[in-house]
Amino acid sequence: RLSQRRTDPVTGERYHTTLRPAPTPEIQARLRQNPKDEQGNIEKRLNIYYSHVKALEDFYQDAFYVNADQDPFVIFEFIESCIIKPLPCK
Repeated sequence: RLSQRRTDPVTGERYHTTLRPAPTPEIQARLRQNPKDEQGNIEKRLNIYYSHVKALEDFYQDAFYVNADQDPFVIFEFIESCIIKPLPCK
């Protein structure tokens, strides 16, 4: 998903090659990819994340998992319910 992000240098508008493609061939031709979004750089960032995630999980033992692939309102409601009325620990 990250490697398919593009930016229009003229308008600053952001696009995604699959999920939100540029509306015209003219705009599509001038889109640029941020160097951070290149495949090699994404892999480096993920490797750093995976090398630190266990230590973070151990440090933040009271944290809860949020599935962010949902409607923003559902995510908000879930986070709010965890903060206001936490579910019992397993």
